[in-house]
Amino acid sequence: MTDKIAYETHGPVAVLRLQNPPVNALSQQVRQGLSDGMDRAEADDAVQAVLIVGDGRAFIAGADIKEFGKPLTEPNLPDLCTRIESSPKLVVASMHGVSLGGGLEVALGCHYRVAQPTARVGLPEVHLGILPGAGGTQRLPRLTGAQKAVEAITTGRHIKAAEALELGIIDRIEEGDPLEVGLAYAQDLLSQGAPRRPVSALPNLEGIDWDATYDNVLRKGRGQISPATAVRAVQAASELPFEKGIKRERELFMELMNTDQRKGLIHAFFNERAVSNLPELKGVDPRPVQTIGVIGGGTMGAGIATAALLSGLNVVLIEMTDDAATGAHKRIAGNLAGALKRGKINQEKHDALLNVALEVSQNYDSLRDADLVIEAVYEDMDVKKEVFGKLDAACKPGCVLATNTSYLDVNEIAASTARPADVIGLHFFSPAHVMKLLEIVVADRTAPDVVATGFALGKMLGKVSVRAGVCDGFIGNRILAVYRTAADHMILDGASPYHIDKVLKDFGFAMGPFEVADLAGLDIGWATRKRKAPDRHPQERVPTYIDRLCEQGHFGQKTGEGYYVYEEGKRGGTPNPKIPDLIAAEQAELGITPRDFTDAEILRRYMCAMVNESAKVVEEGIAARPLDVDMTLLFGYGFPRYWGGPMKWADIQGLPSVLADIERYAAEDAWFWAPADLLKKLVAEGRTFDDLNKEAAQ
Repeated sequence: MTDKIAYETHGPVAVLRLQNPPVNALSQQVRQGLSDGMDRAEADDAVQAVLIVGDGRAFIAGADIKEFGKPLTEPNLPDLCTRIESSPKLVVASMHGVSLGGGLEVALGCHYRVAQPTARVGLPEVHLGILPGAGGTQRLPRLTGAQKAVEAITTGRHIKAAEALELGIIDRIEEGDPLEVGLAYAQDLLSQGAPRRPVSALPNLEGIDWDATYDNVLRKGRGQISPATAVRAVQAASELPFEKGIKRERELFMELMNTDQRKGLIHAFFNERAVSNLPELKGVDPRPVQTIGVIGGGTMGAGIATAALLSGLNVVLIEMTDDAATGAHKRIAGNLAGALKRGKINQEKHDALLNVALEVSQNYDSLRDADLVIEAVYEDMDVKKEVFGKLDAACKPGCVLATNTSYLDVNEIAASTARPADVIGLHFFSPAHVMKLLEIVVADRTAPDVVATGFALGKMLGKVSVRAGVCDGFIGNRILAVYRTAADHMILDGASPYHIDKVLKDFGFAMGPFEVADLAGLDIGWATRKRKAPDRHPQERVPTYIDRLCEQGHFGQKTGEGYYVYEEGKRGGTPNPKIPDLIAAEQAELGITPRDFTDAEILRRYMCAMVNESAKVVEEGIAARPLDVDMTLLFGYGFPRYWGGPMKWADIQGLPSVLADIERYAAEDAWFWAPADLLKKLVAEGRTFDDLNKEAAQ
């Protein structure tokens, strides 16, 4: 026995109690302890049943993340689950909290399962680029049926106890102390003379249309292969004897372990947690925040207010007119109605948030008790300075003053107040109550406890918060401007916007860059081009064909016409026949002879532009680490999670090959494609972006 498992007997029941806080992760010591405990129980003739139960917050939350990427150690989990299931004694699992991944697989290796009403189970391995590899794909469908097992495994979702009972995953729901509940259930089974009931002995399942199911799952995953591969593992459970099915599951598991997608998803998993772990905030306490102010009740302001309300904060929203205030209130009410419909809040909570926690006012004096105020007004420096002047006068000392600007200089905004140390950028992404990313923009004079307050607020709101420095566009929008420009250059040189959109969607983006432009509004890019025109570098290539459309009042989806034409009542758009003519006219004006682009070249140029600018952002300290760039692109810009982010993608491709392509492109356009010094340095030293992440963590 190891010290991670406590062994005790209660009459004829031996109890194996997991003691690996906080969530009983399946470390080698836990696996060894369970195996030793089974040996001990089976050697005791007085023991008729074994109960497996966990201390603390969970039964077993899954694998030990400290062992990820390390060589497998004995006893391995598949063998442990089989060893538990093959016991001649009756084996019962008493489940509370979460039983996820290997935790559920251990429970499925038991003969009976009882759970608390609040318990949740699931097999989320597909989110790490793998599939359940300890019998989950073979045992679960024998309980639930093939279709339900495919849905549960390919989505990796958490299943509440009531549904798990309905599906046959658990046998009973009982509230109380998990140990006492488990003992009572084991005693009850023994008194009834209940037989051993190994899941593996249950009959094979009826099949479904496996090929159609595989294709459908692959399509839904936008190229992620682990869910679709899991379909083939469940198929094995339907078509093969258990022993051969387990062997096939292991083969498929090992195939996925060796994929680039698994590397990308593991990178995303760890760094989603690491991104807000900043050395500069160690020992720095955030300022208390209970009431926040929001200036502006448009789509963004209403979304920020909604996110704050749903997180338990009081909100004072400021608008300029009666009509604007009424509109803001309606938008927030609509957002909260959506939360009510989805079951995130009940009717009582909904009414309290809308009628008690929210105040909509036209008077800045209403902000006198606010702990933090976020302006979400028009993206214009003069307008924002005017707002901050009013905040300076109305807000109490120590109130954090935040700007939601997407591009503008936070240092300049801070300098317009008498308290620049209290000013920070909090760049939300729309819709703010849905999108996970929050860029926390730290100005030159922002106080450390204000930075800590920004991250504390992000945690309250359930955001993935990334620290950014001050530059035009910060991390995400600065990089976006460059890779979007690379796409524009390809169009001038002969590629079609519709071809580019298809290539990027095939890569894994939900939308192509020109679909995104239509959704965001073409007027945004138009305004940015005009704003940057006075300071533009003479060698910069700036396509202007789309400005002709903007001049006619066509701004994308909101006006019904952009790169695509949108018809009312129809989903999506169709290519706008005006676009090829506008492109051809500019090509003729510039003397460009268009050429063909392959899918591979489109993707490579787009990604190399993204990586090169990302390296410059890290090099300049706008992003502290490569992982900050990766998380920004994953959670704010739709980058495919299974590639881990642009920096991880570059590491996977090999930095020498990425740099070689950038240098080749630079022969055509030396100014745009100037290689990042950091990229050249890493290649010269034989290092990777991930090496920089590891150094930052030390």
